[in-house]
Amino acid sequence: MAIDPRQILAAVLTVTMFVMLGNMIKRDHFDSIKVNIHEMASVERTSEHSVVSSSTGGDGPWRGDASTLKQCWDKPLLEESDQSEGFVTFSLTNGPEYHASQIANAMVVARYLHATLVLPDIRGSQPGDRMNFEDVYDVEKLEQSLEGVVKVARSLPAKISARNLAVVKVPSQVTEDYLAENVEPVFRSKGNIRLVTYFPSVNMKKTETKSNLDSVACLAMFGSLELKSEVYEVVDSMVERLKTLSRKTNGKFIAVDLRVDMLEKKGCQGNGASGSKSCYSPQEIALFLRKIGFGKDTTVYLTQSRWDNSLDTLKDFFPKTYTKESIMSADRKTKFLNSQASEYEKVIDFYICSQSDVFVPAISGLFYANVVGKRIASGKTQILVPANIPDSSTSSADFLSHYVTKRNHFAYSCFC
Repeated sequence: MAIDPRQILAAVLTVTMFVMLGNMIKRDHFDSIKVNIHEMASVERTSEHSVVSSSTGGDGPWRGDASTLKQCWDKPLLEESDQSEGFVTFSLTNGPEYHASQIANAMVVARYLHATLVLPDIRGSQPGDRMNFEDVYDVEKLEQSLEGVVKVARSLPAKISARNLAVVKVPSQVTEDYLAENVEPVFRSKGNIRLVTYFPSVNMKKTETKSNLDSVACLAMFGSLELKSEVYEVVDSMVERLKTLSRKTNGKFIAVDLRVDMLEKKGCQGNGASGSKSCYSPQEIALFLRKIGFGKDTTVYLTQSRWDNSLDTLKDFFPKTYTKESIMSADRKTKFLNSQASEYEKVIDFYICSQSDVFVPAISGLFYANVVGKRIASGKTQILVPANIPDSSTSSADFLSHYVTKRNHFAYSCFC
């Protein structure tokens, strides 16, 4: 049987077509994989670039500081003829977040009464736990700042017994009307008083009404109370250590006020009246920081003094997470981290949180409010308030503290 050449040609063409089709299928399949690989690599590079961009202060979570504000209050001078012979005494209690308000109140009261302000002692949470003012704070700085404003004595005269002083309670951010009605009559009657400040609120919002004593409060909170050199050096060395550990983020680090013992207290067990949480756990803080863009190379400082197992989840997200004991030099731990040094530890935390590039308050309260005041005064307004964020991209700017976005902190009465 003769073979038709046309059949042979058709068979060759058919085989050739299938070979070509097979090659096309094979090529399309691997080319598509290559494209996907390139796309994935591009996404990874973009992600890595975002982290680098963020760490250098670009559009990511690391943002630059605000412009430093100018002091908008004048130092109020006191006429010598206005000075009385009475004394106002008080104590600093509950930690540095209370100290600023307590000393401001005491200065305002002494100024209003034209009385002499006696330097306070510092009392801890345990009975008999006392320190001298000069153990923590710079006495000379305080005296110099108050010269011509309020007369200061380092102690009561021997002829006056501290046990016989009339105790007067005043609210924080005390007003002139309150002083006229509740304090001045007692002072005129007794001659000397012991002042106790109580806190009807744990916020530091500026008041609507202006007072002649506002400048005294501003001077007290932002121009009088400074750490003594030895304590400042400890804080400074720890801040420098944190910057050194943050090389991949250009020396920038986050400070988080997170204390495990506080999370167990009643105030942290539920939502506030407004429905917003007042405390956040280590895991919630880790998720919050990751979702707003902070990478695993971010250095995180915690106000928790000793490591607790509950912090492990945070460290899983951010391996560079530290407490005081891991970054304080060994030669200083004996004095500043022993069981009797709780006041030192609180002070160290307060000032590190005031100097960090970003501050995150996991616990709402006066510590948060007064750290914000220090940061506003120095232009460090990157204060991010945690929230439960859904699984979507978001900006750190969405979580700036209302004290900053609404400019409703008392510090904005002092700086503008």
